[in-house]
Amino acid sequence: MTRVLYPGSFDPVHNGHVEMVETAAGLFEEVVVAALINPSKGGGLFDLEERMALLDECFEHLANVRTTMFDGLVVNLASEVGADFIIKGLRAVSDFESELQMAQMNAAISGVQTLFLPTASRRSFLASRLIREVVRLGGDVSDMVPEPVRLRLEGRLGSGPESNG
Repeated sequence: MTRVLYPGSFDPVHNGHVEMVETAAGLFEEVVVAALINPSKGGGLFDLEERMALLDECFEHLANVRTTMFDGLVVNLASEVGADFIIKGLRAVSDFESELQMAQMNAAISGVQTLFLPTASRRSFLASRLIREVVRLGGDVSDMVPEPVRLRLEGRLGSGPESNG
């Protein structure tokens, strides 16, 4: 069985993430989606438990996807879950530069290889930090995030476009 690990902060999960997981679910026998604490991204909007609940809701339609959370090295989690590969999505050249460096470091310390999957161009602009900002300023992100995420974001950051009114 080929199992892959898709790690990320997912704060919040958006449709680009969903696309990556759906693509991976079609390519591999099992996908483990892991919400991680990313020290370089600050404390986060949602805690790990909230992100896990949202991931579970967003991927319940995929039988070969399971979710977990982790605080530490991704390669340790890859070993723990028995992942054959780590997968990462690429939106732009800038993603490739940073992700390649991480992939090389991960391979050097653990031997686990990283596979890169490009996102669809119609979702290449999606970034969790931008989505948080749009919602914070009252914008509509309903085409950018799954419905459970939109509801949770609006409850946390604002009431959406109807509040501009």
